[in-house]
Amino acid sequence: MGPLFFLVGIFFINFLSRIILSPLMPTMEKDLKIGHDQAGFLFFFTSFGYFIGMLTSGFISSRLQHRKTIILSSFAMGGALLSVSFCNNLWGIRLGLLIMGMAAGFYLPSGIETLTELVPPWHLGRALAIHEIAPNLGFILAPMLVEFLLKWGSWQKVLTLTGMISLGMGLIFFLCGKGGNFSGEAPNLKIIKNILREPTFWVMVFFFSLGVGSTAGVYLILPLYLVAEKGMDHTLANTFLALSRIAILVIIFLAGWVIDRLGVKKTLKAVFFTTGLATAMIGILSGTWMVGFIFLQPLLAACFFPAGFVALSKIKSPDLKKVAVSFTVPTGYFIGGGAVTAGLGILGEAGLFSVGFILFGGLLCVGGLLTKYLALTEREK
Repeated sequence: MGPLFFLVGIFFINFLSRIILSPLMPTMEKDLKIGHDQAGFLFFFTSFGYFIGMLTSGFISSRLQHRKTIILSSFAMGGALLSVSFCNNLWGIRLGLLIMGMAAGFYLPSGIETLTELVPPWHLGRALAIHEIAPNLGFILAPMLVEFLLKWGSWQKVLTLTGMISLGMGLIFFLCGKGGNFSGEAPNLKIIKNILREPTFWVMVFFFSLGVGSTAGVYLILPLYLVAEKGMDHTLANTFLALSRIAILVIIFLAGWVIDRLGVKKTLKAVFFTTGLATAMIGILSGTWMVGFIFLQPLLAACFFPAGFVALSKIKSPDLKKVAVSFTVPTGYFIGGGAVTAGLGILGEAGLFSVGFILFGGLLCVGGLLTKYLALTEREK
């Protein structure tokens, strides 16, 4: 349990570093004197770096082994965050966030492989579930930590502290961490070429882009929307952001039951339609009704991932099935967490922040219509 929880701690800092800009953004935007579009593109650079890091992680771990890759990820993330905290130049901040995202992308494949080595096969399911607590806790704790730390200092100091913790976790894992003393496998370029021709691959990329956009994308831009568009106090906005994610820890298990009863396609269709409606309502409504949908939207959106990963396990193409997670997930994070967030920021700068939420809600409903094109196994049909 010790090595497992240590990996959970590293994953928590890894995820926290990528999303902590969200509750910080209203403060950063004023301090840096940037518009909503430039603020949205800061998330784009982080997501683009994560996309590159995930795709190249196999090449890194095949040369350094998984253990050294995890150490490299923690050290590089910490160094990048420290550089951002000391930089006042916008392009310097963008470069630092790009490097931080790349370093974060190195962790997940090596972390999962190391966890698989450390845990007996009959406990692997529970171990992976414990490991996945880290991002959910990150969603909840990031706004709370930011509000607490901003009372004692600037946004630069928040990033400095986060970077130092990442460096510390890397150092402790270097000195005391267990597992991961074996090499990863570099991606097979021939298989990559084949899957790019698969229509199912592009359908799943679209679905994961919508899924990530409805969870991480909306999460990242929501505090800025509430403060700049709705005139909400940033402390109240961050409080709503944190509290709205608590029930996700429970709803994920209910989603598994729904998938077993309805099947993957019907579940995905229901998730996209209901999440699309709730996302649009955040842009349409104000006051108490809007707050209600701020709490409802993440609960519906979180149900995508159990269904999405089951769909990946049931796709027909054997080549795509081998590398489905390695390619669809980072691409989905790049588009959903980067392009969607940047797009909402651009619309916000044009005075169309609410319209952005409405349009993205409509796009989610389109995703519900496209579920019929998923090519799954006969058993799933």
